[in-house]
Amino acid sequence: MRAIWNGAVSFGLVNVPVRLYAATSNHDIRFHQVHEIDGGRIRQKRTCSVCGEEVAYSEIAKGYETDDGQLIMLDDDDLASLPTATGHEIDVVQFVPADDVDPLLLDKSYYLEPENKALKPYSLLREALRETDRMALVKVALRQRETLALLRVRDNAIVLQTMLWPDEVREADFPVLDNDVEVRPQEMAMASSLIDSLSGEFEIGDFEDEYRKAVGDLIEYKREHGGGRPAPEEAPAEDADDMTDLLTALRRSVEAAGGKSAETAPSEEKAEKAEKAEEKPAATEDDPAEEKPKKSTSRKRSSTAKADGDSSSGTKKATTTRSRRKKADDDKAEEKAS
Repeated sequence: MRAIWNGAVSFGLVNVPVRLYAATSNHDIRFHQVHEIDGGRIRQKRTCSVCGEEVAYSEIAKGYETDDGQLIMLDDDDLASLPTATGHEIDVVQFVPADDVDPLLLDKSYYLEPENKALKPYSLLREALRETDRMALVKVALRQRETLALLRVRDNAIVLQTMLWPDEVREADFPVLDNDVEVRPQEMAMASSLIDSLSGEFEIGDFEDEYRKAVGDLIEYKREHGGGRPAPEEAPAEDADDMTDLLTALRRSVEAAGGKSAETAPSEEKAEKAEKAEEKPAATEDDPAEEKPKKSTSRKRSSTAKADGDSSSGTKKATTTRSRRKKADDDKAEEKAS
């Protein structure tokens, strides 16, 4: 066991250095919440009920909601101003009869182990409690909070058992219990006889958790008969850096894109290639390989245009000359006639 607290029991002028150990442990079989399909662990996220966003632990504050619905926020400075008990002393307040303590007030149990040099005063306190059939009511500071506790004897050890405060115990407020019920002597005698027939010495070792044993047997049976499977590999933690998340997202995107292209029909691929061939971009002015055909075509066009222009010009000149000659001949013929 590992000590969770060091201190000393103090009563009168006696001081007993001790170490504190948890006296109990929970052996319940705990189940994980997992995804039924692949066995992945289910993780709980801290989300805001107002905005719905996931909240980092550093952004979480303490708040108390009052009965009238107001939310009172407390920061670290507020909590630091509260009185806290940080002492390492178990201070005996008084010794009380064991029968005076209601078991409902008892909470958690711890063993007290004495230092080597404190074995004698420890034994003295233990035997005094056993001899007088009393328990020591003490105050102790655990986890920065002061609490009431009892020191009692169990075998050769002193047990410190923390207690609940009086306002933490509920009263049995059941009106039906206030009704008067008549119990006949014969019924009382029969009940007493039944109790006597079932009486015996209490031995806790005679009992075991049958449910826990049945669950353990079931798990072992399934493991031996192939009902188990290897625990799945955990996904990257949510607090991984952005680069890791980005690379993971890109990898998944590439895989998804690859799966989609593999499913594309051949006819669709041919259609895409034909469309690309038809939609070839025009050559730029900076590309000398594309400029030469343009200049050659331009020259042919200009030569053709020039030839067409020259022939048209010659035709017009010939027509004009013939007109002039015809007019001159007509003028001469008119002069002769006159």
